[in-house]
Amino acid sequence: MVRERLISLDVFRGLTILLMTVVNNPGDWGNVYAPLLHASWHGCTPTDLVFPFFIFIMGVAISFAMPTKTYDSATFNKILVRSVRMFGLGLFFNFFSKIQLFGLEGAALLAVRMAITIGIGYALMGNFSSKIKNILAFGILTLYFVLAYGGFQDYQDVRIPGVLQRIAIVYFIISLLYLKTSIRTQIGVGSVILLGYWAIMTLIPVPGIGAPNLEIGTNLASWLDSILLKNHMYRGTKTWDPEGILSTVPSVATGIVGLVIGQILHLSVPKIEITKKLMLSGVALIIVGLIWNIVFPINKSLWTSSFVLYTGGLAATTLAVLYYIIDVADIKKGSKLFLIWGVNPMIVFFFSQIIPQALVMIEFQDPKNPLEQINLLSYFYTFGIAPFFSNPMAASLAGALIYVAIWTFILWLFYKNKLLFKV
Repeated sequence: MVRERLISLDVFRGLTILLMTVVNNPGDWGNVYAPLLHASWHGCTPTDLVFPFFIFIMGVAISFAMPTKTYDSATFNKILVRSVRMFGLGLFFNFFSKIQLFGLEGAALLAVRMAITIGIGYALMGNFSSKIKNILAFGILTLYFVLAYGGFQDYQDVRIPGVLQRIAIVYFIISLLYLKTSIRTQIGVGSVILLGYWAIMTLIPVPGIGAPNLEIGTNLASWLDSILLKNHMYRGTKTWDPEGILSTVPSVATGIVGLVIGQILHLSVPKIEITKKLMLSGVALIIVGLIWNIVFPINKSLWTSSFVLYTGGLAATTLAVLYYIIDVADIKKGSKLFLIWGVNPMIVFFFSQIIPQALVMIEFQDPKNPLEQINLLSYFYTFGIAPFFSNPMAASLAGALIYVAIWTFILWLFYKNKLLFKV
């Protein structure tokens, strides 16, 4: 069977990764509009929607990627290797700034890091035979863990979790769930995960701390991260990780929400009926999520059950609107910008996180203060963008939008030449 392509889903993916690029690349982290920052703890901003929307979209896309639901050893291997490749790409972000070779510094070290980046990117996104993909994916992953846990000084505190790593784990689990179970079972598994996670987080005492709680650094998820991810967590927290082990479990439920919505899209009913089902499902999820928020607060870092339902509902309603406009009413004008972002997300995901790290490595004398050094990224912003704005927050946003414009041009070239980069 020929794989279908849902334009509204591609546009939704494009909107999401474009928003991700904006929030991850402000001109000045000290001056950012509140909606473009994560909630400090409980709560949800537009920025907090990016990650769950990605997982939701991935869940929806699975039913389009595997329409026949055929399960065999070849399919299992394909799913496993794709998961490992995604995990490997995500983990490389954490290694990039730690790469050292023969005591090199400055431009020479940057050249080495960029050469390794291109090699890793090609190895994990290149189109090879299944055997070569297996060897490269598992070989690179093994190397990562040898470096991280083998007593090597430069990598002894490299972070292991991350966004792509979590996406990879969720993709593996829900792909198998989709192929081996019915939609009723999938809903049941998702419900058990959400109820079980709520019970674990609110009823089980935290060893060494006491009563169960949902506070920063003292909850059960944080305790588990501190035990199993010691020295390999997010640098800004040190005692827990926002993409930690226990909080990854409910993210599977986010994937299941997308999985169920994807199967609704395949129902043999008129498209307008599908739109209604998507909208009603989304609204119902939002309402239940807000009610659950009263006793189990919406929280991205903990990926609480209320967060799963609330963000899943918002994702479903957003997709319903886009589906109606693009696939039902056939209004595609204005969607091209988001489409070119949506069909090539992995290349943006990978290199948009590497490029800023690379630019920071290039330093030279600060024109304003000859006694200080300034990196290339700061130079571009300080002298090329900030002087044109009186409002520092507007200047910071302009820096992000210029970065988006550059990527839009690159992605347009890829789209025009039919270049798609996949894991």
